[in-house]
Formats: sequence, C-alpha cells, structure tokens
Amino acid sequence: MIRLASSSQTRAQLLNEAGIKFLQESVDFDEDSIIASSPKNFVYLATLGKYEANLKAFGYEDYPLLVSDTVVTSQNQILRKAKCVDDARNILMTQSGNITSIVTCMIYHSKDKKIIDISQTDYLFSEFNQDELDIYLQSGEWKGKAGACMVEGFCKSYIQQVQGLQSTAMGLNTEVLNVFM
Repeated sequence: MIRLASSSQTRAQLLNEAGIKFLQESVDFDEDSIIASSPKNFVYLATLGKYEANLKAFGYEDYPLLVSDTVVTSQNQILRKAKCVDDARNILMTQSGNITSIVTCMIYHSKDKKIIDISQTDYLFSEFNQDELDIYLQSGEWKGKAGACMVEGFCKSYIQQVQGLQSTAMGLNTEVLNVFM
C-alpha cells in the first residue's frame, strides 16, 4: 500500500489499473509562484514542492509516499491549468495542429528507496474541430487539467502520432513505478 499525495482521479485510476493498492490524501502546494526556464524544470520544481509539503504532513514511514505533477507544452509555451473557459480555448488552440509534449515528474519515497522520474510523451494533433471544441469547453472537463488537455478524452480523436506512454500523458508513469514496487 502506498500514499498517493494527489487529489487527481486520473492518477487514482492509473494506480487501480496497474493493480497498485493506495490511499489517497494530500496537502496543497501553490505552483503559481514557480518560475522555471523549461517545462522539465517547472514540473520538477512543482513535484519537489508537493513532495516536501506532503513529506512534512505524512512522512513515508507508514506508507511509501508518491507525488506527481504534469505540465503540457506546445509551441515553446508552458501551458498551465486554464483559469477560465477563454483561457482553456487559447491553450487548446495552441495545441491544435501542433506537437504537444506532456511531461510528468514523480517522486516515490519508501523506507528503502527514493525514485525521481521525469517522463515525456509527445503527441501530434490534427486541427481541432471548432464545434467539438466548444462542446468540450462547455462540458468543463478541461478544469484542473494541465494544458486543458485530455488525451484519453477530447484530444484522443485528434492524435495523429504519439511517442511515449499514455500513462505519462495522463499524469503518472505507472510503467516505471511498477518496476520499483
């Protein structure tokens, strides 16, 4: 059993699908103050901040601690979580017809090991249909998602090419995690 220090239902789903038993609880960390020079640097600093906050709150002695964060980048821009529907539209239009990289960092800390992994999955998206984009935006499913992107949802039908793992794009590289469990 591990402690998933994340409120993400998608990360919980990934752990369930990987057969990893967990309890889910976390303390918040404010990512808005992070200034980073690259997507990998940003996601590492965000994950490290979450790790330190959750380590202080829970430790890792009773259950191994698992912390993760994801960032989306396209056209040399770090695409954060959208704050409103107009922001989500702009973020998604940056990805439409372009290569989008989804970078996930995780820190796993147990009594006998500490693992830090940064993985990346790249997608080439075809141009988004504006009517379908409007429906997605109205659904609100983009809320709380890095880059307003759901490769398992709205973006799935627009994928032309993929390089990397879907679990990384969904927020947790369970393939790497399973190797060390």
